[in-house]
Amino acid sequence: MTGADLAAILKKHPIGVVCGLIAIASGVLLYLHSGDIALSQAENEARTAEAKKMIANVSNSKDLAKQVAEVQALSKELESRLMRAGQLAVNLQYFYKLEAENEVKLADVRQGGVNKNTKMQYATVPFSVTVQGTFPQLVNFLNRLQAGRHFCRVNAATFNKSGGDTGTEMTLTLNLDILGQP
Repeated sequence: MTGADLAAILKKHPIGVVCGLIAIASGVLLYLHSGDIALSQAENEARTAEAKKMIANVSNSKDLAKQVAEVQALSKELESRLMRAGQLAVNLQYFYKLEAENEVKLADVRQGGVNKNTKMQYATVPFSVTVQGTFPQLVNFLNRLQAGRHFCRVNAATFNKSGGDTGTEMTLTLNLDILGQP
């Protein structure tokens, strides 16, 4: 095929030749940009994930003021239920009040030493408590202690039969921690 033959074909089918050249150019461009498709898809997925997070944040923030007020109220309630480690008389009064409510006899109440870690906002106030009474009274005392005003964790509990007049007297020895502030 000579140049004159090509010129004759071009004059005879100009639209077909132009369409062929456009198709070849499009194929070359598609081949050159095929590496960008995977990158564009990854970018699209990242932006879609970010958009979903933003939509979730917007939908979750509609009751934010109410939720902040709830958290602040619960925080105040928590603070009111904490035991202050330095207030020994007030702390012991808590156990004497439980004694009076449950008709048991406190034989011994001792507050242990508190870890003075200044980085922690909360600490445990350890107590060793010995109570005398009947089994139902002691169980009631233990239930009221656990469901009482302060957050309590019983580490050890020992029931022993004591030598009372009726023979139904028992002794309950507790090692417990109460949530408080140092």
